[in-house]
Amino acid sequence: MAYDVLFWVVLTFGAGMLAQWVAWRLRLPAIVLLFAMGLLFGPVLGWLHPSEVLGHAFRPLVNMLVALIVFEGGMVLDIRQLREAGQGVARLTMVALPINWILGALAAHYVAHLEWGTSFLFGAIIVVTGPTVILPLLRSAKLHPRVAAFLRWEAIVNDPVGAILAAVVMQIMLLHVDLHKQLFFVHTLPDMLVAGAISVAAGILPAYLMRYLFTRDLMPELLKVPIMVTLALIIFEACTLAMEGAGLIAVTVFGMMLTNLHIPGLNELKRTKESLVVLMVSVLFILLTADLHRAVLARLSIPILLLTLVVLFVVRPLCIFLATLGTSISWQERIFVGWIAPRGIVAAAVAGAAGIKLSEAGYASADLVMPAVFCVIAVTMICHGFSLGPLARRLHLTLSNEPALVILGGNAWSTDLAACLNDEKVPVLLVDTTAQELMPAARRGVPVLKAELLSAAGQEALEERPADYLVATTGDAIYNGMVCGHMAPHMGRERVYQVSPGVARLDLYRGLSRDARGKVLGEPGWNYTFFDTLFSRGWRFVSQSVTDATVDLFGKEENRLDLLIIRRGTGIFIRSAEDRAWTMPVMGDIVVSMKAPENREVETGEKKEEAELRAGT
Repeated sequence: MAYDVLFWVVLTFGAGMLAQWVAWRLRLPAIVLLFAMGLLFGPVLGWLHPSEVLGHAFRPLVNMLVALIVFEGGMVLDIRQLREAGQGVARLTMVALPINWILGALAAHYVAHLEWGTSFLFGAIIVVTGPTVILPLLRSAKLHPRVAAFLRWEAIVNDPVGAILAAVVMQIMLLHVDLHKQLFFVHTLPDMLVAGAISVAAGILPAYLMRYLFTRDLMPELLKVPIMVTLALIIFEACTLAMEGAGLIAVTVFGMMLTNLHIPGLNELKRTKESLVVLMVSVLFILLTADLHRAVLARLSIPILLLTLVVLFVVRPLCIFLATLGTSISWQERIFVGWIAPRGIVAAAVAGAAGIKLSEAGYASADLVMPAVFCVIAVTMICHGFSLGPLARRLHLTLSNEPALVILGGNAWSTDLAACLNDEKVPVLLVDTTAQELMPAARRGVPVLKAELLSAAGQEALEERPADYLVATTGDAIYNGMVCGHMAPHMGRERVYQVSPGVARLDLYRGLSRDARGKVLGEPGWNYTFFDTLFSRGWRFVSQSVTDATVDLFGKEENRLDLLIIRRGTGIFIRSAEDRAWTMPVMGDIVVSMKAPENREVETGEKKEEAELRAGT
């Protein structure tokens, strides 16, 4: 039995990571593939039934993983982003939620013919849009910061509030309280306010304790991450014992407070948790979907399908329209937010537990809660997962569809490179800490940013621009390496480059550590002085489209240094000696090179010096 459990655990982990990789490779929503795998393992083939295999440990395990996911979600809620999104976030989290609840309940009663109590429970469950679905979708989309903040804040804030609302409705139904007279003002609202106050306090106080311990060197670095994760679980369990769903509010506040108190050393925790959350979300979606029984799917009916369509095309859009009346939100943003609302793990977990308890209490339509919620989850994940990117582009709510490059350092030759890329309509951004170095680029029409990328303000400013690749070109090799090391977790270690710090300093054992610098731009001998010298002799950056005659000449022509390949809609391939094999251009690509002046032979001494620099001598 133990080996059977281990086998299915390993298989679930492997299937989850395979789905994530395939989704990344094919640019598909990972959530949809995970959902499909869960259906295949569970209801379709009947191989995996997690609740039967794990027994009573299944639900606590799901709750624990959900708590950690919500905690990580809370850590991305920066108050400065809330100020930027402003009124829209307040309306989506405070006004839209009760409207969505009421409209969802009315739709459940009049469309699917559920009892009033069950209808209000269904309405409470579907207000949860689900950070486990929204956050992975936002990572792969280049939305405008304000729109992304709308969806992020709504998902993370409404997630625990919706869970508490559903728990309160369920408790009232189990006590057989008259829902028509006393549901909201007498029972629901007071219970939510009390639970919310306790949860907020339980999240704030431990965050201040962590800041006290960290800033006074009372916590070793080795224990910071495990203690904060453990503390999040303790907070979640303690508040959940007080009231179902309160633990989610507490861990959300705890994560948000840690971020906004600006506690030193949190970057390691954030990076570790981001990786763990990808793993946990993958496993959870497969387990929860696989745990659906065929009997649940068999109860799907025409009224339930109609209810799902009403939720998608009437309840959500109408809710957003009413909640945002009188705000500065544009009609494009209203359409987008009114459509994108995928439900996820919390909705499935709450529906599963509530359906069983209400069925045992004698509610006739309680058996329909799980299939109705499941249908909403399935349809919204598939429809919204595939449509988020195309709809955002159609409404002009994305930053850019083309791969974009950030160049750090406003010197003469990097400005020329940026201008060359800008002339080819490649999204490029030149960054420097001084306005004087950026003025020549700005005069040539190149987008510029005056910021320190090692600062929080600089990183926030960069998040508002499309940024897929980074090339650090300052004359300070150590600073280049620091910026590349800082940006690598966000962009990818294979997407940050810097001019060579020198052949000797590239020694893997005695030189600069690969973790502390970016990939070498071009050859090891092509350092800052090399590019600066060539530029002073008249070399300039040029671009040319690849044709049949030039497709095999990449990196082979004299008096021309081929550096970048631009493949529209796919990526930017930057030449580096540290690549085992170069990406070769194909027809239609654009090659960006540094080229010697036309009609001018390079003097013998210059050729010798260039050859020595190329060889790194």
